Amino acid sequence: MLKIYTVEQAKQTILQRRIIDEDTPPALREGMLRVFGEPITPQEGVQRILRDIRLQGDTALRQWIQRIDGLDQEEFSIPPEEWAAAFIRLPDELRQALELAAERIRDFHSRQPLPSWNTQEMGGTLGQIFTPLSRVGVYVPGGSAPLPSSLLMSAIPARVAGVKDVVVATPPQRGSGAISDVILAAAHLAQVQAVYRVGGAQAIAALAYGTQSIPRVDKIVGPGNLFVTLAKQQVFGQVGLDGLAGPTETVIVADGSAKPRWVAADLLAQAEHDMLATAILITPSRWLAETVQVEIAHQVEERERAEVIQASLSGQGGIVLTRDMKEAVHLADEFAPEHLCLSVADPHVWAKEIRHAGGLFLSEASFEVLGDYVAGPSHVMPTAGTARFASPLNVLDFVRLTNIIALDQETARRLSPHAARIAQAEALDAHAQAALYRIESIPPG
Repeated sequence: MLKIYTVEQAKQTILQRRIIDEDTPPALREGMLRVFGEPITPQEGVQRILRDIRLQGDTALRQWIQRIDGLDQEEFSIPPEEWAAAFIRLPDELRQALELAAERIRDFHSRQPLPSWNTQEMGGTLGQIFTPLSRVGVYVPGGSAPLPSSLLMSAIPARVAGVKDVVVATPPQRGSGAISDVILAAAHLAQVQAVYRVGGAQAIAALAYGTQSIPRVDKIVGPGNLFVTLAKQQVFGQVGLDGLAGPTETVIVADGSAKPRWVAADLLAQAEHDMLATAILITPSRWLAETVQVEIAHQVEERERAEVIQASLSGQGGIVLTRDMKEAVHLADEFAPEHLCLSVADPHVWAKEIRHAGGLFLSEASFEVLGDYVAGPSHVMPTAGTARFASPLNVLDFVRLTNIIALDQETARRLSPHAARIAQAEALDAHAQAALYRIESIPPG
C-alpha cells in the first residue's frame, strides 16, 4: 500500500533529492564483468567504449555491438523503404494514432516563434538571427519495449526547426538484431534522414565522433539508460546535448474534488515506467489520501507490470498530507518535478503559484498520459529537479543564435574611447590600442 507521509516526513524521504548511490548493483556488476572481463565501474566501461570508437570507428563499433548485444553486424543503416513497409504493416488503429500524435506534435511546435530581429536605433545595425543546426542525432531507447513516442517527440521538433539531417539511433533486439516495426513507422512519419541499428554508449560514441558509416552530428537528444547517460556526459563539449535524463517523475496535487480512481490510475501509469520512477500525490484531503491508497491496492493487481509498479511506489512513491492547498502547491513547486499535475477544482488559479515544473497539467482532463503521447508538446522534459533551470525539448533546442553587429562609423568612433578604458582596466593593451586607432582614423561626423 502507498504510504502516507506528513510534510516533515516527506521532506526527509520522498521529497529529498538524492544523489545516485555510487555503489553498482550486483546484477550490473555481473554484467560489467561479463562484457569487460574485469571488475570496472560503469563510468570506466563507457570511457573505454567511447575511446575505442573514437579511434577505430566502425571496427570498434562492430566489436562492441558483438560483445554487448551478441550480434555480428555489418550494416548499421536501415533503408527508408523498410520504414515505409513497417508503417504499412501496422494495424490501422495504431497507424492512425501515430499519425494523430505526429500531426499534433508538428502543429504545436510550428507555433513556437523564432524571432530574428534587428534595430537601427543603437547606431548602425544590431540584431540576432536564428539558424537551424545542420545535423541532429535522436537516441530512441528500445530495451524493455519500443518507444515510438520518444522518436516523434524528439525528431519532429527538430524538423520543424529546419534541421536538414535528423538521424535516429536505436538498439537492436537482442538475438535477432531487428528493429520494431513501430519504431521504423515513427521514423517514416517523422521524415528523418537515417535510422541506425545501434544502441547504448556505442551509439552515443558514433554520433558524437563519427565513424566511416555514421557521420558525426552537432547535437544528441533523447533519453536512455545509465550507460547512455554516462556516455552523453562524457562527450559533452564534443557535441551538444539536450540534457542528462534521470528517472521519470510525476507529482499530482489534488484536493477533495479529485476522483480517487483517476488519481490512482495516474500514479500507477507513472510508476510502471521503471523501478526508479517517482509517483507522488500531495493533498490536504485525508479522505482523498486514504481512498487513493485503497484504489492503488486494488488497481495494481490488474496491471501487467505490477512488480515494477510496486518497486517504484515503495522506493520513491508516496502520499503527502498537507495543512492546505497553499502548502501542497508550495511543496510541489519546490520539488520541481518533470510532470506537475493539478487535479483540483480551480487549476488555473493555483497554476499562477507554480514556477518550477517541466510540464504543468491543468485539471484531470489534462492527465499526464495524454502528454506522453498525443497532446502536442514534447514529452522530453527536465528531470531530477532540473526544471528549476531547464526547459522541455522544443524548437529552440535545434537552432543557434548569432549576434549581428554592424555599427556605423560615427557610433564606432563614439564608443571606442569607452572600450579602450575598459580594456586598459583589464590590462589588455592590444585591445585598447585597437580601439584607439579607430579614434585617430575615423573623422568626427
